[in-house]
Amino acid sequence: MTTVTVPRPTRQDPSPAAPASRDRRLPAAVRHTSRWLLYAALLFIFVTPLWSIAAAALSGTTVAPGSFVIFPEEMTLRNIIDTWGSERIARYFLNSLVVVGLGVPLQTAVSAFAAYALARKRFRGGAIVLLLIMATMMMPEEVIAIPLYLVLSDLPPFGVSLLNTYPGMILPLVGWAFSIFVLMKFMQEIPREMEEAARVDGAGDFTLFWRIIIPCVKPALGVVTVFGFLMIWDQYLLPLIVAQDTEMFTLQIALLNLRQDDMIPLGIVMSAALLALLPSVIVYLLLQRYFQTGITSGAVKG
Repeated sequence: MTTVTVPRPTRQDPSPAAPASRDRRLPAAVRHTSRWLLYAALLFIFVTPLWSIAAAALSGTTVAPGSFVIFPEEMTLRNIIDTWGSERIARYFLNSLVVVGLGVPLQTAVSAFAAYALARKRFRGGAIVLLLIMATMMMPEEVIAIPLYLVLSDLPPFGVSLLNTYPGMILPLVGWAFSIFVLMKFMQEIPREMEEAARVDGAGDFTLFWRIIIPCVKPALGVVTVFGFLMIWDQYLLPLIVAQDTEMFTLQIALLNLRQDDMIPLGIVMSAALLALLPSVIVYLLLQRYFQTGITSGAVKG
């Protein structure tokens, strides 16, 4: 029996492979180092001014104007105690609390009603109304300073002057385009089936607004409340226009006056600045959950 041997195919050399692509990613150590350097730079930029203010407020020695304090010398709470016990600063702080305590609820309520009308109602000229509202965000406050002063000094059609009053510092802040826009976008995402089902059950506009719309936009309400508080609390130009008497000054105006008074130590001024920062921090901590939820919800929907 003849055995036939089948020749095995010769293995050909593979074609020259393409040069391996070089890994363009940086080494892990370099990436981590760069990340921590970036974090350190951001921390330095944002924390250093606050640290310097606190160090100057806690310093027991006289701080020269314009100096940068890193560590307080002869640490003491005397400046903070004197600031909290000052009748003048207490009056300025009370004025700011009154303005923001009445302005934020009014601003949030007006913005919610306006956003509901723009988002859930269809009427002729709605797009023009929205355009006019958004146009107010494009004008700097300095542009309307003189017209605002004239209006507040002789409020038509009553001819009443709102200068040197709390309403004069509150009413111009009630309508804010940012709050209206944010709430309107959230309300537009609510399914109309929920509204139709509620109307079948006999719900009116106010019941629908209060029981259906508002619970669905709580995260957005947290966002506009935090931003509204910061906007009203940090107001400088409007109180400067309205307040004619030092008894009506807010804390922000008082800080400038304290800074310009050479008889007041810089430590007292820095303590007053810390006092001005405290309400903003408290409001953010209280509404942090709603604020973060609203921001992330808007990012996902956007």
